[in-house]
Amino acid sequence: MEAYKLWVRKNREFVQSLESLFNGITWVLPERFSNSEIGPEAVYAFLGILGTVNQHIIDTAPTKTPPHGLGESTFPWSLCLSIIKDSETVVEVATLQFAGEGRKWNYLAVTEAVKAFARLAAFRDSGYKMLLQGGETVNVDEMQAAPEVYNGGIGDAREPGGCNGPGCIHDYHGSIPKSLEGRAISALSRFGENGKMVSDPMRSKKLCKSSKASALSVGKPTLYNLWLQKGLSGRLFVTGEVLFVLRPLIYVLFIRKYGIQSWKPWLISLAMDLAGMSFLSYSTTWCPRSDDKYYQLTTSEKYELKRRKLLWALYIMRDPFFTKYTKHRLEKTDGYLSRVPLIGFLTDKLVELVVGVQTRYTYISGS
Repeated sequence: MEAYKLWVRKNREFVQSLESLFNGITWVLPERFSNSEIGPEAVYAFLGILGTVNQHIIDTAPTKTPPHGLGESTFPWSLCLSIIKDSETVVEVATLQFAGEGRKWNYLAVTEAVKAFARLAAFRDSGYKMLLQGGETVNVDEMQAAPEVYNGGIGDAREPGGCNGPGCIHDYHGSIPKSLEGRAISALSRFGENGKMVSDPMRSKKLCKSSKASALSVGKPTLYNLWLQKGLSGRLFVTGEVLFVLRPLIYVLFIRKYGIQSWKPWLISLAMDLAGMSFLSYSTTWCPRSDDKYYQLTTSEKYELKRRKLLWALYIMRDPFFTKYTKHRLEKTDGYLSRVPLIGFLTDKLVELVVGVQTRYTYISGS
């Protein structure tokens, strides 16, 4: 196993290219979207799980430092969620073949419940930071060198006073003024501290223990801090993330009760998406008339919000909207373009692919 890990880490580009090639080939396998064909989906799931494990091996290379703020968490929730995502389509096809359309939603509800539990656990272990890619990607701080901006997910501005303004920089020894005089004084101070540590080893151990304890206490805020001390913005942020996590589970449960052709699951799911995004938008927007400490987004979190908004396009692929509106538009477009050589053939294959994807809940769930 160690030899395989070493080989993957040395040939990461080759491994990733090979996985992309195989994943692309599986999309054109015969009977890919047949209800009775589990083989192609199993192959696709196996390649996905293999790629997830390889990526985890690359990310956990010994030379890499662990993500900031995640040192206390030992369970790889991101790996767990990725494996569930890769295998859930096989579960859907298998239950459809062996249990039927009606009982399929029971198994999908269990799958969504497991994913919701894993995401809530990942949300807690990360210090209540925004889930990236549904928890499949670890949310790493981008401003580790400037902890006054990002502090474990919720931006806590440093208290005024001291050397915390724009005229200072920070390193492992604290704040360092940018002026030459300040740097000289800081260097002499560090030289004195190093001398004390060399002459007194016990002092060095105490300083290391105290620095680690302070990092642990500051690096990961608790739910109590977010819910009570951060004001309305912290509460809305947590509520928005919880709605995002629970939305797929609620959607499947309502489909199980009312049926796939009912508008109730579709509308309730859309309402939860809109409400969650509204809460997140409010909690990440600075209001000069409010004293709440708003959530400051990193670059990856801004892209995550854009990704979630793009997922709303999947609502046109979900029943009953797809059956009543989208499918008719696709068939009409296919009829117009079918008379054109080559373009008509490509359009027909594209429509066939879209209709096939729509038959799989796991492809259009957005979870």
